[in-house]
Amino acid sequence: MQRDHREQLKLSWQANAAAWTAAVREQRIESRRLVTDAAIIRAILTLKPERVLDLGCGEGWLCRGLAEHGIQAVGVDASAPLIAAARQTGHPRTQYRVCGYAELAQQAEQLGRFDVLVCNFALFEQDLQDTLRTLQQLVKADGHLLIQTLHPWRACHDASYRDGWRVETFSTLAEGFAEPMPWFFRTLESWLALLQETGWRLQWLQEPLHPESEQPVSLLLLLTPAPPLAEQQN
Repeated sequence: MQRDHREQLKLSWQANAAAWTAAVREQRIESRRLVTDAAIIRAILTLKPERVLDLGCGEGWLCRGLAEHGIQAVGVDASAPLIAAARQTGHPRTQYRVCGYAELAQQAEQLGRFDVLVCNFALFEQDLQDTLRTLQQLVKADGHLLIQTLHPWRACHDASYRDGWRVETFSTLAEGFAEPMPWFFRTLESWLALLQETGWRLQWLQEPLHPESEQPVSLLLLLTPAPPLAEQQN
């Protein structure tokens, strides 16, 4: 891949916006249809939030789903075409904003603080330390961060179980995906170390299973802001 991974990742979500929107709205992705969509909504509703921030919201399906449950949902995404698609099917309780992770710190005051922050298959970059630290500015003191990501054991396939860049070509979906998407694979050990390093404390971990194969489809993590070090030592 000739381009920088981060540049190619951004380009893929610009170029593939229409194809992705169609795939999501037509429910072409089996793992989402059978497992992961319901898993993330169920986890959020258990927390009974009033206000949720969906980071990497895509075409807005999760915000719309939460709004139907009376939740104020704000979605941010770096892809302007995806945000445009989300706004076309807007709900009175939803708001959308073009905002990449690099701009979160600048927009934190405007966005305000949330009961729950959600990253649903939205953390594909290698360098996430700054992003995860910035999220501390967006969550309420008693709030939560929910991350759903590819299950490391399943996503590894036949490759080595080591951190590193992989490429998604969307070959199992319909035509229309013009650009491949690079994404950074992390082991479970790496995920947990990254979250601890950036000030998050793990509350629980779930591994949603496929109803037929009974194999894990995703990794679901619930986190809270870790108390300052001085408090931990008392």
